[in-house]
Amino acid sequence: MTTSSTPSSAGPAVLPPEDPGAARGAGAPYTARLALVGDRSPGVRSHARVPGLLDALARREQLVLDAYWISTEDAGHDGALAGFDGVWLLPGSPYRSEAGALAAVRTARERGIPFLGTCGGFQHAVLEYARTVCGLGGAAHAESPERPAAAGEDEQLLVVPLTCSLVGHEGVIEITPGTLAAQVLGTTRTLERYHCAYGLNAEYLDVLREHGLRFSGADERGEVRIAELPGHPFFLATLFQPELAGDGTGAHPAIRALAGAAVAHAARVTAGAATRA
Repeated sequence: MTTSSTPSSAGPAVLPPEDPGAARGAGAPYTARLALVGDRSPGVRSHARVPGLLDALARREQLVLDAYWISTEDAGHDGALAGFDGVWLLPGSPYRSEAGALAAVRTARERGIPFLGTCGGFQHAVLEYARTVCGLGGAAHAESPERPAAAGEDEQLLVVPLTCSLVGHEGVIEITPGTLAAQVLGTTRTLERYHCAYGLNAEYLDVLREHGLRFSGADERGEVRIAELPGHPFFLATLFQPELAGDGTGAHPAIRALAGAAVAHAARVTAGAATRA
């Protein structure tokens, strides 16, 4: 496992849906390239956790990831995510480039690249979907520095301050049976850790659902905490931070599932290249 800041240059492929856990624990021989999108900082605890978690995946699960940090500013460039088998949009918002974070989500969503968004990654995954798929061009994040100082008439605050901040808190999440989240987590009730002060505006949940986004986990008050995209090889976003689970010596099931999906993606790309040769 490496954690360089230089992206690879090979082109990605659009692939059909597949069981995201197919490669998990199978001793898969493929090394997957993982884009860690975020503005890396030693002051962000989740960023500091990532190298140890990836090492644990390789050592314990035989899921080997060649990981590269890509800043949100770089993520907005054409081809920035070319050749990657997985994208993880990490916490640390407000990002230096909201546009770059949204571009990373869109690339993974449209090209069938396994995607995990955590905390700020969850918020921006939903924001991208609202703007691009639902036609809510004015959808905005209340925390974003790219938001106009004086909100325009067409602004629709999709991501808003939580009534009660979740910074440093844990909370119970109820998982909808039969969803990707239930499959990944192996339960319909889980206790997860947060470091977050923003969540979704409930006024826009119906339009997001109508356009195909699924909300598969909510807290005990019914507030959305997990989103996923049916029909995608692996697209999961959590308001909680799975990278903060435990003592950092083992990967949370959501991270393990991303790794399995990325390795499966790498295997399919390799098989496709061999078939074309």
